[in-house]
Amino acid sequence: MGSRFALLTVLVLAAPLCWGQGAERIMRDQNATTVIGPRNMPLYDGAKALLAGDDVEGVRLTLQGLKMAQGRREEEAALSNLCAGYIMLALYDNALKYCELLIARNDKNWRGFNNRAVIYIKTKQWDKAEKDLIRGEELHPNARTLKIARSMYMDAVHPVAPEIEIDDRQRQFSAESDPQ
Repeated sequence: MGSRFALLTVLVLAAPLCWGQGAERIMRDQNATTVIGPRNMPLYDGAKALLAGDDVEGVRLTLQGLKMAQGRREEEAALSNLCAGYIMLALYDNALKYCELLIARNDKNWRGFNNRAVIYIKTKQWDKAEKDLIRGEELHPNARTLKIARSMYMDAVHPVAPEIEIDDRQRQFSAESDPQ
């Protein structure tokens, strides 16, 4: 459970990008309408499913939401969530496809670089992961999820070796010689 939560934290689902669009979204034509709540329910429900750990359903709903996406913001949220969802399913080629689409659409989206770095970490492509981490950190230097992704990278590339080694032989010898 702990590693799953960490992975979800790292992937930063873009659900908040589409959840709060309601009240501030007013059509600017003669028939102005206020929309309360999410207007793309599959995208909203897909994000909720991904956060709840139902990766298959989350991806399925998010794919539907992408087809219905209205505007750049919803499309980018869907692409980001699809990248994250496929990472959680360990389908890295699919995940990479959606990260690439997101970055091509908006090369200032730090989440795309973060998620793509995670793909590269999972597939042991260290140089590419490092480049994406650097780019993501340039775009959003204090992002907690980038810090987590950076630590995943450092653990993989530069693991910390323990400085203290405990010698259990003495304890083991005492237990073997105890007649009880």
